[in-house]
Amino acid sequence: MISQEKILERLFFYLNRLAPPGASIHPDIDLIQELGLDSVKVMDLVMELEDEFDLSIPLNILTDVHTPTQLAQAVFSLMEHADGVVR
Repeated sequence: MISQEKILERLFFYLNRLAPPGASIHPDIDLIQELGLDSVKVMDLVMELEDEFDLSIPLNILTDVHTPTQLAQAVFSLMEHADGVVR
């Protein structure tokens, strides 16, 4: 199983492509308020993660996700549940 740190690493890869040039991306940056991602870019990010990790991310979890760390935790939790392991 992939680690939460590896998920965060891949998330940073995608964020670097979507974020404004020169943006300082760190685990606790607010994706919308500080990084300035609009809804289209957030959906692009979600689709990239779904393809990367072969899972479906329910849109309702995005209401509680504000930072890359929170998104990585959500993806990790979804992957654990898909593997039959419940935290």
